[in-house]
Amino acid sequence: MRQALKIGKLMVAVTFVAAALVSGCAKNVPLRTEATTSGIRAAEEAGAANVPQAAFHLQLAKEELELARDLATNGKKEDAASMLLRAEADGELALALSHEDAQRVEARAALERVRQLQQDNQ
Repeated sequence: MRQALKIGKLMVAVTFVAAALVSGCAKNVPLRTEATTSGIRAAEEAGAANVPQAAFHLQLAKEELELARDLATNGKKEDAASMLLRAEADGELALALSHEDAQRVEARAALERVRQLQQDNQ
């Protein structure tokens, strides 16, 4: 009976040690920022800085990325991951807004060409 109790206590101790090791390893997982940084870069290349709404979201994405890195450095991995998702979303929104603006400019230019052709044909 005593031997069974000792084995039970030993198994509980091993379980706690294993759990501590697993949770310790999980905290050392680096923050994956590749998707966020590539989204920010794509928005910059698409001219987001020249579109007011896109520029706002681009700046937010950059600030949120830095905050996520700071949170990760301070051991707040869950908060960092959440902030990283926000940064990625703002980067994607900045990219979409800059594409929308480019398409709007193209549409206006096409409409102007149509008007010009109509005037030329009259």
